[in-house]
Parts: sequence; C-alpha cells; structure tokens
Amino acid sequence: MNSMQPLDLPLHWLERARSDLNLADVALRTPGVLYEDACFHTQQCVEKALKGYLTRLGISFPRTHVIETLLDLLKENNILIPDAVDEAFTLTQYAVQTRYPGEWEAVTLQETQQALERAAFVLTWVDGQIRSGYANDIISGA
Repeated sequence: MNSMQPLDLPLHWLERARSDLNLADVALRTPGVLYEDACFHTQQCVEKALKGYLTRLGISFPRTHVIETLLDLLKENNILIPDAVDEAFTLTQYAVQTRYPGEWEAVTLQETQQALERAAFVLTWVDGQIRSGYANDIISGA
C-alpha cells in the first residue's frame, strides 16, 4: 500500500521526472536509439514535473499527456510561468504519435537536443518552485 505522506508526493513526482530526463540523455547518446524515443522521455519529464508542482499546490489535474493543459491549470491559479517553461507545450507531440511507426516527420538531433534542454529547464524551474514552497512552509510553521 502507499504510505507516502502528502508533502512527499511532489518530491516523488520530481524524482520520476528526473529519471525521465536522465533516460532522455542516455537515449540521445546511445547508438541505435531513435531520437523520437529520447524525445518521449523529455515529454514525460515535463509532464511529471508539472504534475508534481500542481500536486504541491493542491490543484487537481486530469489524466492527460497534454502539457498545455497542465500549464493552463497553473495559469488559471495565477502562477507566473516563465516563457521558456510555457513553450514546453511543444513537447506534447512526443507523448504518443512518435512512439509508433507512422506518417510523421523524423525527429532530428537538433530537435532532440532542444527538447532535452527545454525539459531540463522546466524541471529546474519546478524543482525551485516546490523547494521554495517547502522552505516557506518551514518559516511560517505550516
């Protein structure tokens, strides 16, 4: 059973997001791994990071892989989002379609590197937001 405390849950989301970022990085450097597969993990990183932040804020979210939906929930709750984070919605395209053979344009090395950089930026931003929230809880005695 799940014995996780509510305040631990956002950190577990971040742990999963960090794992996906590491998988994307390893995939990018591994011969024979498709760039699309590396990009899938960048999308997963951002999705999980944002869900961790929403969890920390107590904001419910739907079951979705659509990053824009998660960003919109933050905006609706008056969270200021840096442009570089807001642009992460573009990673949604790697959530499903590119994971299977089909008629889509192959992902390039440059696109994969950009996706990795964007995911790393989002994860760093979310991590800072969550950890500063915990620091504020300690200061206020919450």
